[in-house]
Amino acid sequence: MSKVQVLQDPPRKAQILGPVETLSYFDVRALPISCNLTAMQAWNIVMSRPLPGLGLAFKIRDAVSSLFGVKKIGGFARSSGKEPVVGEKLDFFLIEGVSQDALILTERDRHLDVMTSITTTDGFLAITSSVMTHNLFGKLYMIPVGIAHKVIVTLMLARVSIALNTPSETLPSR
Repeated sequence: MSKVQVLQDPPRKAQILGPVETLSYFDVRALPISCNLTAMQAWNIVMSRPLPGLGLAFKIRDAVSSLFGVKKIGGFARSSGKEPVVGEKLDFFLIEGVSQDALILTERDRHLDVMTSITTTDGFLAITSSVMTHNLFGKLYMIPVGIAHKVIVTLMLARVSIALNTPSETLPSR
């Protein structure tokens, strides 16, 4: 099983909201992979194995954030099986870019902008996250979320590693 790595720079094909030094939050977690895997296949593997407790965490997030006028996002659903299309939604994210080796997702509101890039380039599956906060609530929101996000992404990538190293595992389409 491969070990999840923390990278200092965004991988090739990843997009971020601005120069790293201007971001309110920036994180890249990467998993070495030795198979051909598209960005959408990676998304589908992650979504097919929801982390225990993540649904509850999203419910708590929605309950607390809605008190401050933040829209509820509901969390992740299992893969819809649909081909991703720029301008459409993938769970609560807006799809801003899609190719075989990159899936660029955003969520923007008055408090913060979030961009998540899932890339499968140069022997790595990487999840690159960048955030720009717009106000005090956005900054306060990112304190616990920034900590939790690193743990969640690391656990998600570790589960992908297990799936890719399970002989009976078949890769999802796309």
